[in-house]
Amino acid sequence: MDKIIFATGNQGKMKEIREILSDLDIEVLSLKDAGIDVDIVEDGATFEENAVIKAKVIMELTGETVLADDSGLEIDYLNKEPGIHSARYMGEDTSYRIKNANLISRLEGVSDEQRTARFVCVIAAAFPDGRVVTTCGTVEGIIGCEERGMNGFGYDPIFYLPEYQKSTAELDSEVKNAISHRGRALREMKKYLKRELIP
Repeated sequence: MDKIIFATGNQGKMKEIREILSDLDIEVLSLKDAGIDVDIVEDGATFEENAVIKAKVIMELTGETVLADDSGLEIDYLNKEPGIHSARYMGEDTSYRIKNANLISRLEGVSDEQRTARFVCVIAAAFPDGRVVTTCGTVEGIIGCEERGMNGFGYDPIFYLPEYQKSTAELDSEVKNAISHRGRALREMKKYLKRELIP
């Protein structure tokens, strides 16, 4: 295995993924890098089902080992919304500034104790021999009352970590990769991939 395709076109996500997998000594390609432009119907009921769907579709298309993730934000007070719909919440082309403002307004007047939330990430690996492996990572926090920080994307500016007294968009990338849901799931997957790479 000299390369892996990661089934995303999100450059912010690819930067994070490449940093965490940099010591594997294999090329990590995005869908764009691999010249793949395909619409995948993510109709699973869970993060895990959606990650597996994406990984298998691209593996079957390319014959390569493929990683895919499905991740999102669960806000307890809002019945775990936006959940598996995080990317498409309020419409696929709606900016995160608008999505974040909407979530903040829906939590207006709600105490910190009730603003609990978590980022969840499931990573699936689909191998050419048909095996599928998944790992999961979570990070717990609360929803802030305003957007803070520029070092992140998506819901990062409103996801506040009380122990750091910062949003995930205010953390430097080293700390963020160490504690993020995607970082945790990726490191678990990396352990598995390392075993695959050792002859």
